[in-house]
Amino acid sequence: MNSVYQPLFHSITLRSGVEVKNRMVMAPMTNFSSHDDGTVSDDEVAYYARRSGGVGMVITACANVTENGKGFHGEFGAHRDEMIPSLRRLAQAIQAKGAKAVLQIFHGGRSCPPELVPNGDVVSASAVANEAAGAVVPRALEDAEIRDIVTAFGEATRRAIEAGYDGVEIHGANGYLIQQFFSPHSNRRTDEWGGSLEKRMAFPLAIVDEVTRVVREHANRPFLVGYRFSPEEPTTPGITMDDTLALVDKLADQPLDYLHVSLMDFWSKPHTGADTSQTRLALIQRQVGERVPLIGVGSIHTPDEARAALETGVPLIALGRELIMEPDWVAKVEQGRTSEIRTTLSKNDRETLVIPEPLWQAIINTPGWFPVV
Repeated sequence: MNSVYQPLFHSITLRSGVEVKNRMVMAPMTNFSSHDDGTVSDDEVAYYARRSGGVGMVITACANVTENGKGFHGEFGAHRDEMIPSLRRLAQAIQAKGAKAVLQIFHGGRSCPPELVPNGDVVSASAVANEAAGAVVPRALEDAEIRDIVTAFGEATRRAIEAGYDGVEIHGANGYLIQQFFSPHSNRRTDEWGGSLEKRMAFPLAIVDEVTRVVREHANRPFLVGYRFSPEEPTTPGITMDDTLALVDKLADQPLDYLHVSLMDFWSKPHTGADTSQTRLALIQRQVGERVPLIGVGSIHTPDEARAALETGVPLIALGRELIMEPDWVAKVEQGRTSEIRTTLSKNDRETLVIPEPLWQAIINTPGWFPVV
């Protein structure tokens, strides 16, 4: 290995006591490949196993915590105890290759396709549709339903513990239900769950409280809890960078193992509020200080870009599309074979790269998503 990349392979021990063997993480990515009943498929297990041999930690695609929270076709579930054997199968496949297995848990809220929700009853913080053409107007959740969803996040965490995972990541990003409660666009409530910035934080913080409580009660081994968030929204009104800095300040005082910033570009700068001369990650890093580590992600393609990202002080770096194109990305860096890292896909690569057919179709039919030659 080239010695300049050695810092990427230093281990890190998180607050929970979970030790991650290096600084490289497989980012959570939807693959559309589970069975209709919410169990993982053979192709999905093979896809994860193929990508778990080099990274220190694998964060799975999101798993819904309630029946009405399913956000995608081909998504696996964590909403019933009957899902535990399926969840266990995936965890074991990841861990067998040497990576920590982290289950991402979520509720899609107003982003759920109506055909995946019982009776088409799509719900959110308020009866406000997103701005996409043809978007469904959701039903505003009642107080008791909100509390039930908080409990459901805890129950999904218990299932992850019983299934043998090393942790869970609370998915508070990408416009799903947790973000919908934090956003002034989707949350127009006037009760304890909305209104002021502080009240818009109530739902995310209640979920963190419940998940960490369940971990204390049920985990008999180190078990991590992470939280993923998107720092800004393009809508008006919408989440601003200043809003996010207030949220991460609160999150940094919770018993979390990491905060995971959902970005398309690691080096991007804020559009609204805060200091627009600095990157979003730099602002967030300054706000949380040493209280909680960050995972940075976004357009990190090469080992040199990963090294530069790590040198900013962000201690964990996630790769997404890079690991789809090159499952051996981390191994090739470690073995000094960086010139062999694949940077494009050809239309004949699916089987070689162990990519499930539904994900492959999404790749080749989405212009610009991947460099396909």
